[in-house]
Amino acid sequence: MAVSETANGSSLRHAFGNVLAVFILLMIGVLAFSIRLFSVIKYESVIHEFDPYFNYRVTQYLTKNGIYDFWNWFDDRTWYPLGRVIGGTVYPGLTLTAGTIWWVLNSLNIPLTVETVCVFTAPIFSAFAAWATYLLTKEVKGPGAGLTAALLLAMVPSYISRSVAGSYDNEAVAIFALIFTFYLYVKVTLSVVLLCQACSNSLELRHGVARNAKHLPLHLHQKEFDLDSS
Repeated sequence: MAVSETANGSSLRHAFGNVLAVFILLMIGVLAFSIRLFSVIKYESVIHEFDPYFNYRVTQYLTKNGIYDFWNWFDDRTWYPLGRVIGGTVYPGLTLTAGTIWWVLNSLNIPLTVETVCVFTAPIFSAFAAWATYLLTKEVKGPGAGLTAALLLAMVPSYISRSVAGSYDNEAVAIFALIFTFYLYVKVTLSVVLLCQACSNSLELRHGVARNAKHLPLHLHQKEFDLDSS
């Protein structure tokens, strides 16, 4: 009875800890998104600097003309007077991501402009980057360290300067993709290690049972027989 009550109390604490961690992560995501909106609140929703505006032009061309024309687009206004083959020289990840978001929203009858999507891409993915940091650090050090790392990434000034609203550059998506790739690598590596350890332990146990079967109690002999029969 006491063991059952202890198990129930432990499961309740575990469930409460999971709910609390999810709530804290949501607050961190809101924080990461909101503190990058100061330029929009203070001024207006515009694209900043030269490279972000070029990326905005590329995304606008993609949404208007499609993926095939994008890959074969020669822009005579870039690197003037030589021009530039955009599809073969640009990093397409940022453009395809924002273009896909715009297409999905318009398919759901949410008529946002391409410029609006580009302006808010960086703040949105900064929240995703904070959550990816939590997942990565949790795999290595635990949930507490993961929440701390996510909060620090959400507020670090060097990252804010590259992911503020209107800063539509490659870092807006690349930092999230980089951290999430590290998380998947660590997750797969730990899973493979655990699988190898489990296989090794099972083979070692099987070998030990087969080698020392005569020293085992009768009920273990019966269990070994049942396993072989099944």
